[in-house]
Amino acid sequence: MATKIRLQRHGRKNYAFYSIVIADSRAPRDGRFIEKIGTYNPNTNPSTIDLKFERALYWVEVGAQPTDTVRIILSREGVYMMKHLRGGVKKGAFDEATAETKFNNWKIEKENKLKAIVAKKTADKKKVEADRLAAEKKVNEAIARKVAEKKAANLSSSVVQETSEDLENTTLETENPVEA
Repeated sequence: MATKIRLQRHGRKNYAFYSIVIADSRAPRDGRFIEKIGTYNPNTNPSTIDLKFERALYWVEVGAQPTDTVRIILSREGVYMMKHLRGGVKKGAFDEATAETKFNNWKIEKENKLKAIVAKKTADKKKVEADRLAAEKKVNEAIARKVAEKKAANLSSSVVQETSEDLENTTLETENPVEA
């Protein structure tokens, strides 16, 4: 029986998430499976992968063939790295403890890279937000300046009209004195 490690689709339209399953290669995609070894949610940023590491390693070592996407997932999680290190132990290149320390160092380095990427993304997002806020403040200041100029122009024109009306009234009163 040829076994495959593949994704089984779940979720609604435009929001799929997947189970990582071991299945007979002849079984339908969302049909019968032998074992569920994890989940993969590409909708989060970064993608969420929950994997039973030991079971995935066991199935890879016994010869289950992963699909392309699952191969990338297993590689990122370190299943293929551990398989490679176990092969070195079997050949006698190094002992089990050395293999374990190499794997742990690789895992820590990978986590640090991921944290750096996430930190850079958040810093970029904050910078973009600050730039957008500064641009918005500039626009608001320009609008406030225009409104102030318009109010000043309206105020000065109304003052000019009032003074001209006062002048007209005083000139009319002096020319036509009203007899009391």
